[in-house]
Amino acid sequence: MNVTFEQVRELAQGTLTDVRYPTVKIYTLDAIWVLYDRVLRVDPQHLDDPARDRFLLSKGHGPSAFYAVLAAKGFFPTEWLRDIAALESPLGSHPDATQVPGAEISSGSLGHGLPLGVGMAHGLRANGFHDSRVFVLVGDAELDEGSNHEAIAYAGAVGLSNLNVIVADNGSASHGWPGGVASRFEVNGWSGATVDMDDHEALYRSFTAPHPDRPRVTVAETTPH
Repeated sequence: MNVTFEQVRELAQGTLTDVRYPTVKIYTLDAIWVLYDRVLRVDPQHLDDPARDRFLLSKGHGPSAFYAVLAAKGFFPTEWLRDIAALESPLGSHPDATQVPGAEISSGSLGHGLPLGVGMAHGLRANGFHDSRVFVLVGDAELDEGSNHEAIAYAGAVGLSNLNVIVADNGSASHGWPGGVASRFEVNGWSGATVDMDDHEALYRSFTAPHPDRPRVTVAETTPH
């Protein structure tokens, strides 16, 4: 299925996964689209390929953008998007990895995705899959969770170069961070960049920038819409 970003945006806008989060459903779309369209090595026909890249949606509440991209890329039929969160639908208001083709983790409880990503990156490296990458999308407010502090510090200390984090920064963190969100990672040995969420070329450059011997963070600044 060959689709454009504009068509995927329409798919995402036509869904509502949870009435409590009316704006969350769309503003992560740019980053997820660039990953699946130009960066990730993952094939919907070979979901169990051990050498595949992994994408973890830690920011699992309001996953319409994620679902729309998966449908557009052939992981499941676009018709599934019509009944998100219905009783018989495999697409819940939080992704369920046992129900959603292409979902690597069940998510929505904030603070779990990045620690899981650290474990996956470790496991891939230990099993000799040195070219397989892990990308984790978190929200800036999610970084208030203590589990993320530990994951950031540990990943930097051991140099998990196959680990990449995208922070969807809409200024909703409780306390912020002196010097910006990226500095929170960089002080722990990460490579980092801050870009605009709607700048697809800047996202692509940051997602593919070399970062030997250290993990990488891309802070994608956005205003919810």
